[in-house]
Amino acid sequence: MDTLRILIPKGRIFDNISALFSDAGFPVFLADRMYRPVIEAEWLDAKIMKPQNVGALLELGSHDAGFTGIDWIQETGADVEEIMDLGFDRVRIVAAAPAERDLAALKQRKLTVATEYVNLAERWLTNEGYRFRILRTYGATEVFPPDDADMIVDNTSSGRTLRDNGLKIIGTLLESSTRFVASKSALAEPEKRGRIEELAMLFKAVLDGRERVMLEMNVPAQLFDGLIGSLPSMRSPTVAPLYGDNAGFAVKIAVRKSEVPGIIPHLKKFGATDIVEYDLRKVVP
Repeated sequence: MDTLRILIPKGRIFDNISALFSDAGFPVFLADRMYRPVIEAEWLDAKIMKPQNVGALLELGSHDAGFTGIDWIQETGADVEEIMDLGFDRVRIVAAAPAERDLAALKQRKLTVATEYVNLAERWLTNEGYRFRILRTYGATEVFPPDDADMIVDNTSSGRTLRDNGLKIIGTLLESSTRFVASKSALAEPEKRGRIEELAMLFKAVLDGRERVMLEMNVPAQLFDGLIGSLPSMRSPTVAPLYGDNAGFAVKIAVRKSEVPGIIPHLKKFGATDIVEYDLRKVVP
Protein backbone atom coordinates (compact mmCIF):
# COMPACT_ATOMS: atom_id res chain seq x y z
CA MET A 1 0.00 0.00 0.00
CA ASP A 2 1.42 3.40 -0.99
CA THR A 3 1.88 5.90 1.83
CA LEU A 4 0.12 9.22 1.39
CA ARG A 5 2.50 11.98 2.47
CA ILE A 6 0.61 14.87 4.06
CA LEU A 7 1.76 18.39 4.94
CA ILE A 8 0.02 20.12 7.85
CA PRO A 9 0.83 23.77 8.57
CA LYS A 10 2.22 24.81 11.89
CA GLY A 11 0.55 27.59 13.85
CA ARG A 12 -3.14 28.38 14.09
CA ILE A 13 -4.17 26.08 11.23
CA PHE A 14 -2.80 22.95 12.92
CA ASP A 15 -5.46 22.72 15.64
CA ASN A 16 -8.31 22.89 13.12
CA ILE A 17 -6.73 20.30 10.84
CA SER A 18 -5.84 17.87 13.63
CA ALA A 19 -9.42 18.13 14.97
CA LEU A 20 -10.75 17.46 11.47
CA PHE A 21 -8.59 14.33 11.13
CA SER A 22 -9.65 13.14 14.58
CA ASP A 23 -13.35 13.64 13.84
CA ALA A 24 -12.87 11.81 10.54
CA GLY A 25 -11.56 8.81 12.50
CA PHE A 26 -7.81 9.41 12.40
CA PRO A 27 -6.58 10.80 15.75
CA VAL A 28 -3.46 12.98 15.51
CA PHE A 29 -0.69 13.06 18.11
CA LEU A 30 2.14 15.61 18.14
CA ALA A 31 4.78 15.83 20.85
CA ASP A 32 6.20 19.22 21.81
CA ARG A 33 8.85 20.58 19.44
CA MET A 34 8.35 17.71 17.00
CA TYR A 35 7.59 18.06 13.31
CA ARG A 36 6.31 14.55 12.60
CA PRO A 37 2.77 14.09 13.93
CA VAL A 38 1.49 10.55 14.25
CA ILE A 39 -1.84 9.89 12.52
CA GLU A 40 -3.58 6.63 13.37
CA ALA A 41 -3.66 5.25 9.84
CA GLU A 42 -0.82 3.16 8.49
CA TRP A 43 -1.14 4.75 5.05
CA LEU A 44 -0.78 8.36 6.27
CA ASP A 45 2.59 10.00 6.89
CA ALA A 46 2.46 13.62 8.09
CA LYS A 47 4.94 16.44 8.46
CA ILE A 48 4.60 19.94 9.92
CA MET A 49 5.56 22.77 7.59
CA LYS A 50 4.94 26.50 7.36
CA PRO A 51 1.85 27.27 5.25
CA GLN A 52 4.00 29.40 2.93
CA ASN A 53 5.96 26.30 1.88
CA VAL A 54 3.15 23.79 1.39
CA GLY A 55 2.23 24.65 -2.21
CA ALA A 56 5.80 24.66 -3.51
CA LEU A 57 6.62 21.31 -1.87
CA LEU A 58 3.51 19.73 -3.37
CA GLU A 59 4.40 21.07 -6.79
CA LEU A 60 7.87 19.56 -6.45
CA GLY A 61 6.27 16.19 -5.72
CA SER A 62 8.05 15.55 -2.42
CA HIS A 63 4.64 15.31 -0.75
CA ASP A 64 1.22 14.25 -2.01
CA ALA A 65 -1.35 16.48 -0.32
CA GLY A 66 -1.59 19.16 2.31
CA PHE A 67 -3.38 22.11 3.82
CA THR A 68 -2.74 25.82 3.43
CA GLY A 69 -4.50 29.09 2.82
CA ILE A 70 -5.40 29.97 -0.75
CA ASP A 71 -3.51 33.21 -0.13
CA TRP A 72 -0.21 31.31 -0.01
CA ILE A 73 -1.08 29.25 -3.07
CA GLN A 74 -1.69 32.44 -5.05
CA GLU A 75 1.29 34.22 -3.53
CA THR A 76 3.72 31.44 -4.49
CA GLY A 77 1.97 30.59 -7.77
CA ALA A 78 2.17 26.89 -6.87
CA ASP A 79 0.80 24.57 -9.55
CA VAL A 80 -1.36 22.31 -7.37
CA GLU A 81 -4.91 20.99 -7.45
CA GLU A 82 -7.45 22.31 -4.94
CA ILE A 83 -9.53 19.44 -3.56
CA MET A 84 -11.86 21.36 -1.25
CA ASP A 85 -12.33 24.57 0.69
CA LEU A 86 -12.45 23.64 4.38
CA GLY A 87 -13.61 27.10 5.40
CA PHE A 88 -11.19 27.41 8.33
CA ASP A 89 -9.20 30.53 9.25
CA ARG A 90 -11.05 32.94 7.00
CA VAL A 91 -9.03 36.11 6.43
CA ARG A 92 -8.81 38.98 3.99
CA ILE A 93 -5.55 40.09 2.43
CA VAL A 94 -5.76 43.87 2.58
CA ALA A 95 -3.79 47.01 1.92
CA ALA A 96 -3.74 49.42 4.85
CA ALA A 97 -2.22 52.82 5.54
CA PRO A 98 -2.02 55.16 8.55
CA ALA A 99 -5.51 56.50 9.23
CA GLU A 100 -4.43 60.13 9.00
CA ARG A 101 -2.84 59.79 5.56
CA ASP A 102 -4.54 61.37 2.55
CA LEU A 103 -5.10 58.51 0.10
CA ALA A 104 -4.88 60.74 -2.98
CA ALA A 105 -1.48 61.98 -1.82
CA LEU A 106 -0.14 58.43 -1.63
CA LYS A 107 -0.17 58.20 -5.42
CA GLN A 108 1.89 61.38 -5.78
CA ARG A 109 5.15 59.79 -4.61
CA LYS A 110 6.98 56.51 -4.43
CA LEU A 111 5.83 54.46 -1.44
CA THR A 112 7.50 51.91 0.80
CA VAL A 113 5.11 48.99 1.24
CA ALA A 114 5.80 46.40 3.94
CA THR A 115 4.43 42.91 3.39
CA GLU A 116 4.97 39.16 3.49
CA TYR A 117 2.85 38.92 0.33
CA VAL A 118 5.37 40.28 -2.13
CA ASN A 119 3.81 38.96 -5.35
CA LEU A 120 0.20 39.69 -4.41
CA ALA A 121 1.18 43.18 -3.31
CA GLU A 122 3.16 43.95 -6.46
CA ARG A 123 0.26 42.95 -8.70
CA TRP A 124 -2.30 44.96 -6.74
CA LEU A 125 -0.15 48.07 -6.39
CA THR A 126 0.70 48.04 -10.10
CA ASN A 127 -2.97 47.63 -11.08
CA GLU A 128 -3.93 50.49 -8.74
CA GLY A 129 -1.34 52.83 -10.27
CA TYR A 130 1.01 53.22 -7.29
CA ARG A 131 4.76 53.79 -7.50
CA PHE A 132 6.40 51.68 -4.84
CA ARG A 133 9.21 49.62 -3.44
CA ILE A 134 8.50 46.45 -1.45
CA LEU A 135 9.96 45.85 1.99
CA ARG A 136 9.61 42.15 2.77
CA THR A 137 8.56 41.40 6.33
CA TYR A 138 8.63 38.26 8.42
CA GLY A 139 5.70 38.82 10.74
CA ALA A 140 4.39 41.80 12.76
CA THR A 141 3.88 43.77 9.55
CA GLU A 142 1.43 46.16 11.22
CA VAL A 143 4.20 47.78 13.30
CA PHE A 144 6.09 49.18 10.29
CA PRO A 145 3.99 52.33 9.58
CA PRO A 146 4.37 55.20 9.83
CA ASP A 147 8.12 55.27 10.56
CA ASP A 148 9.32 52.47 8.28
CA ALA A 149 6.56 52.07 5.68
CA ASP A 150 3.81 54.13 4.07
CA MET A 151 1.52 51.17 3.54
CA ILE A 152 1.24 47.48 4.39
CA VAL A 153 -0.32 44.46 2.74
CA ASP A 154 -1.30 41.91 5.37
CA ASN A 155 -3.97 39.41 6.40
CA THR A 156 -6.74 40.25 8.82
CA SER A 157 -9.82 38.49 10.14
CA SER A 158 -11.61 41.32 11.95
CA GLY A 159 -9.40 44.34 11.22
CA ARG A 160 -9.01 45.05 14.93
CA THR A 161 -5.22 44.68 15.02
CA LEU A 162 -4.93 47.14 12.15
CA ARG A 163 -7.18 49.67 13.89
CA ASP A 164 -5.29 49.24 17.16
CA ASN A 165 -2.13 50.22 15.29
CA GLY A 166 -3.69 53.31 13.73
CA LEU A 167 -4.21 51.79 10.27
CA LYS A 168 -7.19 51.90 7.93
CA ILE A 169 -7.98 49.42 5.18
CA ILE A 170 -7.81 50.99 1.72
CA GLY A 171 -8.29 47.89 -0.43
CA THR A 172 -8.94 44.14 -0.37
CA LEU A 173 -6.69 41.97 -2.52
CA LEU A 174 -8.09 38.54 -1.71
CA GLU A 175 -10.36 36.56 0.61
CA SER A 176 -8.70 33.41 1.86
CA SER A 177 -9.43 30.26 3.86
CA THR A 178 -7.74 26.92 4.47
CA ARG A 179 -7.84 24.57 1.49
CA PHE A 180 -7.12 20.86 1.09
CA VAL A 181 -4.76 20.68 -1.89
CA ALA A 182 -2.86 17.93 -3.70
CA SER A 183 0.07 17.53 -6.03
CA LYS A 184 -0.77 16.78 -9.63
CA SER A 185 1.71 13.90 -9.65
CA ALA A 186 -0.11 12.23 -6.72
CA LEU A 187 -3.47 12.65 -8.44
CA ALA A 188 -2.03 10.91 -11.51
CA GLU A 189 -1.56 7.74 -9.43
CA PRO A 190 -4.89 5.89 -9.08
CA GLU A 191 -4.25 4.57 -5.55
CA LYS A 192 -3.16 7.94 -4.18
CA ARG A 193 -6.00 9.73 -5.94
CA GLY A 194 -8.40 7.26 -4.36
CA ARG A 195 -6.98 7.90 -0.89
CA ILE A 196 -7.16 11.68 -1.38
CA GLU A 197 -10.77 11.43 -2.52
CA GLU A 198 -11.61 9.22 0.50
CA LEU A 199 -10.16 11.84 2.84
CA ALA A 200 -12.11 14.59 1.09
CA MET A 201 -15.34 12.60 1.45
CA LEU A 202 -14.73 12.06 5.18
CA PHE A 203 -13.78 15.70 5.73
CA LYS A 204 -16.96 16.84 4.00
CA ALA A 205 -19.01 14.43 6.12
CA VAL A 206 -17.47 15.87 9.29
CA LEU A 207 -18.00 19.48 8.20
CA ASP A 208 -21.60 18.77 7.20
CA GLY A 209 -22.15 17.02 10.52
CA ARG A 210 -20.89 20.04 12.42
CA GLU A 211 -23.54 22.18 10.74
CA ARG A 212 -26.48 19.89 11.53
CA VAL A 213 -28.26 18.34 14.49
CA MET A 214 -30.79 15.55 14.79
CA LEU A 215 -34.22 16.30 16.23
CA GLU A 216 -36.31 13.43 17.53
CA MET A 217 -39.91 13.79 18.65
CA ASN A 218 -43.12 11.91 19.29
CA VAL A 219 -46.23 12.90 17.34
CA PRO A 220 -49.78 11.79 18.26
CA ALA A 221 -51.48 9.89 15.45
CA GLN A 222 -54.28 12.45 15.03
CA LEU A 223 -51.75 15.28 14.57
CA PHE A 224 -49.30 13.43 12.33
CA ASP A 225 -50.68 14.46 8.93
CA GLY A 226 -50.75 18.13 9.90
CA LEU A 227 -47.14 18.12 11.07
CA ILE A 228 -45.25 15.79 8.78
CA GLY A 229 -45.70 17.80 5.59
CA SER A 230 -44.19 20.92 7.11
CA LEU A 231 -40.97 19.37 8.46
CA PRO A 232 -37.60 20.23 6.91
CA SER A 233 -35.11 17.39 6.50
CA MET A 234 -32.19 16.31 4.32
CA ARG A 235 -34.49 14.14 2.18
CA SER A 236 -37.56 13.14 4.12
CA PRO A 237 -38.26 12.54 7.83
CA THR A 238 -37.62 9.11 9.35
CA VAL A 239 -40.89 7.82 10.83
CA ALA A 240 -41.59 4.78 13.01
CA PRO A 241 -44.80 3.78 14.84
CA LEU A 242 -44.77 4.03 18.62
CA TYR A 243 -45.58 0.95 20.69
CA GLY A 244 -49.29 0.48 21.30
CA ASP A 245 -52.42 0.76 19.23
CA ASN A 246 -52.69 4.15 17.54
CA ALA A 247 -50.07 5.54 19.94
CA GLY A 248 -48.58 7.83 17.32
CA PHE A 249 -45.20 8.06 15.65
CA ALA A 250 -41.53 8.68 16.45
CA VAL A 251 -40.07 11.13 13.96
CA LYS A 252 -36.43 12.05 13.24
CA ILE A 253 -35.19 14.97 11.13
CA ALA A 254 -31.65 16.19 10.43
CA VAL A 255 -31.62 19.99 10.21
CA ARG A 256 -29.14 22.83 10.18
CA LYS A 257 -28.28 24.21 13.60
CA SER A 258 -29.28 27.68 12.45
CA GLU A 259 -32.83 26.40 11.78
CA VAL A 260 -33.42 24.93 15.24
CA PRO A 261 -34.63 28.10 17.05
CA GLY A 262 -37.45 28.42 14.52
CA ILE A 263 -38.25 24.72 14.21
CA ILE A 264 -38.76 23.75 17.86
CA PRO A 265 -41.56 26.29 18.50
CA HIS A 266 -43.15 25.12 15.23
CA LEU A 267 -43.01 21.50 16.41
CA LYS A 268 -44.63 22.35 19.73
CA LYS A 269 -47.33 24.38 18.03
CA PHE A 270 -48.28 21.39 15.87
CA GLY A 271 -48.38 18.96 18.78
CA ALA A 272 -44.94 17.29 18.84
CA THR A 273 -43.80 16.10 22.29
CA ASP A 274 -40.65 14.69 23.90
CA ILE A 275 -38.39 16.66 21.53
CA VAL A 276 -34.71 15.70 21.79
CA GLU A 277 -31.80 17.45 20.02
CA TYR A 278 -28.34 15.95 19.63
CA ASP A 279 -25.20 16.56 17.60
CA LEU A 280 -24.10 14.54 14.60
CA ARG A 281 -20.54 13.31 14.00
CA LYS A 282 -20.72 12.85 10.24
CA VAL A 283 -23.30 13.33 7.51
CA VAL A 284 -22.82 11.35 4.28
CA PRO A 285 -25.56 12.02 1.73
